[in-house]
Amino acid sequence: MKIGVIGGGAAGFFAAIHAAGPGREVHIYEKSSKLLSKVRISGGGRCNVTHRPMEISKLVKFYPRGEKFLKRVFRHFSIPDTINWFQSRGVALKEEADGRVFPQSDSSESIIQALTKEANRLGVQLHLNFPIHSISPSEKGLKIISGKSEVLLDRLIIAAGGSPKMDGYQFLSNLKHTIVPPIPSLFTFNTPQESIRELMGISVSNAHVRLEGTKLSYHGPVLITHWGVSGPAVLKLSAFGAKWLYDHSYKAQAVINWNADLKEQDWDQSVRNYKSLHGGRKVKNYPLHDLPTRLWEFLVQNAGIEANDTYGNLSKKQINRLVQNLFCYILKVEGKTTFKEEFVTAGGIDLQEVNPETMESIFHPKIFFAGEVLNVDGITGGFNFQAAWSTGYLAGKSTHL
Repeated sequence: MKIGVIGGGAAGFFAAIHAAGPGREVHIYEKSSKLLSKVRISGGGRCNVTHRPMEISKLVKFYPRGEKFLKRVFRHFSIPDTINWFQSRGVALKEEADGRVFPQSDSSESIIQALTKEANRLGVQLHLNFPIHSISPSEKGLKIISGKSEVLLDRLIIAAGGSPKMDGYQFLSNLKHTIVPPIPSLFTFNTPQESIRELMGISVSNAHVRLEGTKLSYHGPVLITHWGVSGPAVLKLSAFGAKWLYDHSYKAQAVINWNADLKEQDWDQSVRNYKSLHGGRKVKNYPLHDLPTRLWEFLVQNAGIEANDTYGNLSKKQINRLVQNLFCYILKVEGKTTFKEEFVTAGGIDLQEVNPETMESIFHPKIFFAGEVLNVDGITGGFNFQAAWSTGYLAGKSTHL
């Protein structure tokens, strides 16, 4: 039996490995000259391979698109399976405080070597610079066409990754599958008109960010950059708000509470308590709740408090303004910047047209899908790779049925 896998990324390799077996000839067709390129650059070259184990019902909440679909996929292969798979092949893993799991080597090469070594052991054949232009199912089998080359297959796994443009899905046109139009996910907020950009490099460990006019919000670290705000809280919010932000041309108001553990009355009480205890101290010199000094000074100035004003001299109006800056600082968002090279798209093959128990096309028996070519995407933290491992495993195993 001859099995083809389109795409030499994480999902493609995992699918090929699990499709391999006695009497099975497995080929990976990669359009570029590089294999596993996203694995290599992810996590700053460290490769955030997955996340700390959790119940499937909790795990699926980290996927803005694909929650119900993945709930069924993860029953076949989930986080503990991923950890066991890599560790049993000599890759020592470590869990960091935020739940992200990396190789102990802090190098993505550890993951790449495990995948390529296993593929080689199983006889998976690799074809680089082999872009697929079209796919033609027929009674004789599945024909893939690349330039002047034609290959006839018995099974086909499509793990070609996401694309920022609809053109990237053109090779699937013969299959009549619905493509959910791609839009960016995981991006930072540009705030070109905001003076807070002067504080670039400053971060807070647990801020709460919400998009005004929606129920969309997230909390976590926030980083101020020379173009706006970034960090895990912003990136995760961008994923859940991808469609809304796209529809609004990336123009919005982000509202920031600089300490997600505090409510408005908590901030107010903190300022008033400090006023009663340390009235003689200058406000700008004594940040509350461990806010970075430069950020505190900026917020104090923004509240109309002068450099020499003391806590004791604060008026009710000044306190209210300061609390507003601390609890609901408003940023005007105008545009986005894609997060490094770790581009993630929302969009792809409509999940209603794929069987989540097998990853098989509902239109074309013997064609399977895996990875970001599907309309599935997760937030940062190893969730996109987990979806790749799980869908890849299931697609590969299902070719045996």
